[in-house]
Amino acid sequence: RVWIPDSVEVWRVAEITRGYKEGDSVLHLRLEDGLALAYPIESQLPPLCNPDCLSDANDLVALSYLHEPAVLHSLRRRFLEANAIYTYCGIILVAINPYKPLPIYEEEVIYAYSGREMGDMDPHIFALAEEAYKQMVRFGKNQSLIISGESGAGKTASAKYAMRYFTTVGGCLGNSSMEEKVLASSPIMEAFGNAKTTRNDNSSRFGKYIEIGFNQAHVTGATIKTYLLEKSRVTFQAKAERNYHIFYQLCASATLPELQSLSLRGSESFHYTCQGRCAAAQRANDAADLDSTRHAFSLLGIPEADQLELFRILASILHLGNIVVRGKDRRGDGCFVEPADEALELFCTLLGVESLQVTRWLCHRKLVTASETYLKPLSRQQALDSRDALAKHMYGQVFRWIVSRVNRALRSLEGHHTSVGILDIYGFEMFELNSFEQFCINYANEKLQQLFNLHVFKLEQEEYVTEEIPWVFVDFCDNQPCIELIEGRLGILDLLNEECKMPQGSDGSWAQKLYQTHLGSSHFQKPKRPMDAFVVCHFAGKVEYQCDGFVEKNRDAVPEELVGLLRASKSGLLAELFLEEGDGHVSLQSRRSSGPRMGVRSSRRSLPSSQKNKKSIATQFKASLTRLMEMLSSTTPHYIRCIKPNDGKQPFVFDSRRAVEQLRACGVLDTIRISASGYPSRWTYQEFLVRYRALVSKEELASTGEKQICSLALGRLLQDPSKYQCGNSKVFFRAGQVAYLEELRYQRLRAACTLLQRHLRGWLVRRRLGQARAAATCLQRHARGWRARRVTRVLRRTRAAVVLQKTLRMVLARRSYLCMCQAAITIQAFARGMFARRLYQQV
Repeated sequence: RVWIPDSVEVWRVAEITRGYKEGDSVLHLRLEDGLALAYPIESQLPPLCNPDCLSDANDLVALSYLHEPAVLHSLRRRFLEANAIYTYCGIILVAINPYKPLPIYEEEVIYAYSGREMGDMDPHIFALAEEAYKQMVRFGKNQSLIISGESGAGKTASAKYAMRYFTTVGGCLGNSSMEEKVLASSPIMEAFGNAKTTRNDNSSRFGKYIEIGFNQAHVTGATIKTYLLEKSRVTFQAKAERNYHIFYQLCASATLPELQSLSLRGSESFHYTCQGRCAAAQRANDAADLDSTRHAFSLLGIPEADQLELFRILASILHLGNIVVRGKDRRGDGCFVEPADEALELFCTLLGVESLQVTRWLCHRKLVTASETYLKPLSRQQALDSRDALAKHMYGQVFRWIVSRVNRALRSLEGHHTSVGILDIYGFEMFELNSFEQFCINYANEKLQQLFNLHVFKLEQEEYVTEEIPWVFVDFCDNQPCIELIEGRLGILDLLNEECKMPQGSDGSWAQKLYQTHLGSSHFQKPKRPMDAFVVCHFAGKVEYQCDGFVEKNRDAVPEELVGLLRASKSGLLAELFLEEGDGHVSLQSRRSSGPRMGVRSSRRSLPSSQKNKKSIATQFKASLTRLMEMLSSTTPHYIRCIKPNDGKQPFVFDSRRAVEQLRACGVLDTIRISASGYPSRWTYQEFLVRYRALVSKEELASTGEKQICSLALGRLLQDPSKYQCGNSKVFFRAGQVAYLEELRYQRLRAACTLLQRHLRGWLVRRRLGQARAAATCLQRHARGWRARRVTRVLRRTRAAVVLQKTLRMVLARRSYLCMCQAAITIQAFARGMFARRLYQQV
């Protein structure tokens, strides 16, 4: 049986019906439905099918024939027939989103995977998390879980399950509530950073790196670093999309007594939440979600007063979007806001600012020249852009404050010795219209793919060469040229930053500079259509970006006069947010322009020096991305590739074409080849001896060097030379050999422990026997003495009773005898006297 290409299923199974001889131009096949097919042979023969017994292997490296159709078929069969969403792929865990809850994440399952080796149980994210946890405890090195995939593939859910595993298995040292706090950060970050998109009901519109600190294998705290919040979603949503969840949660709970002062209504009543015409997300209960968010706030120590103040600011953003700006005339030279505008009044009341000042700086801009300062009226569109820029800036500051408060609650006072990081970052995006947001997101994915290439491919092959290990090089697609195109000297970002510094900089002139500089690059193309746009050939495909809005979004300009009003607000929290604005995270600007360039330049003249030197969004994002890559490079990475099985979010429906696109883009196929043919496990000789010294015999330890000792020991333990290779400084193992050595070490240590336990238990039993014997002897001695004394007392009492009885009986007998004697004498006396008198009378 062979695999042949198919337009619908990508690959189909067919059976060869006639013998094939080298040189034949046609292969005679029979499809599964019985149809005969003459398959033309062009460059190579079709790939062979694996035996049925290997089709559902839980590790794709175990397949006899490693190629794209075999991988796709195994994943599809496991997903549809066994409902198995996890599959190993060498060092990668492939996770397919089932789009329905599964009973495989309970606490019993967590403890079932705790302490087990990878491969002992079915593939699971808990197994990969346990491997990272075990390596951290065993070797004392920081670990990281890099979760990647398209939007809607299940990255956020995978990150939450991994966090739950670490907090459950690691426990908490000295603070029993730390586990609850770490888990409570998820609903808060989702409420303020996730939104419904056409691809995902709970899409993360920012990237986050969660670093969980450990000390003595116990959780001590956590830190959340965020990247690239999509602030443009606050003021604009495409059709069938929603704003951030927190706005809909507040609108759904507007009738609560503590929220009635916010004057909220249904989400369809606000401009910032009704543009997508999707008030409710599938499988979501906004009112219940607000309860979860508030409960999480309480667990993190944020008081009720701060929560209500935060909700007041969010409600003011919604009211700000409803402010109606009217033009003064048809020429559009000026604009105004009605003094009685209800939304304006609510906005000013909630924030404690003057309505006249808000109206003034919404419709005017202050220009400062060398000789005078005057106000320039804005057009209606410019005023609307300023309004939206203020709303986005307010939300960005709120999000930054939320992150800082969460980190403050999760911070550990004693610090941590090791850590496990979980990276949940946006997936590669490609839409019909791609702007600055998609460019930054795809740039981040290019950097992550390069890190993956360095770890899985380049470092693997270079280390084999360094260690002089026989190795056949595996070709892979290196995306370094694409990254150089984006971030290199005179790259796309450099030219964009240069254009932002120009007084008359525009998207059109920037596009022309791109064409002049990079048209010769193989990763840069100019669209055929006559418009300002460019095409970048990313690792996952070609993406066309529209230049409109790039320059203004990169400037991230906000009218300083409106920000000054918020700094002077009567709201304590709002004044705190804008008193000192930092760079807690990098955020995106709106899809629209945030005002005329002239007004922006003028307002910048009146900014403090810290604001004048504010870095562009691209510069900030590039720096934060560089720090992220350095952080990930200092850890041992573990990869989770999330696959989106279909675009309709239907449970257990597998679209082969969509799946194979993702498999081709994320490097899974090349990983299989390199994992199967190489040596995925490697140890320095010192580490090997420290870990497996119990398996080395005395004769082998008598050898001169560590390499010779390891070579002799492995020759005896593994016997097959193809299972390992001894390099210059390390020993390399085939897949599965370290687990076999761990099993031998476990058996040896178990035998040694059994021997020690046997002698210890014998000694303890003998000691307990001696103590028991001494105690029994002591008890017997005392018991016998007590019994002897009791018998003696009985004997003494008996003897005394006999003496008393003898004496008493003697006294009684003597008394009776004397009485009888006296009576006999008396009787004799009377009788003798009577006889004597009678005789005397006779005589």
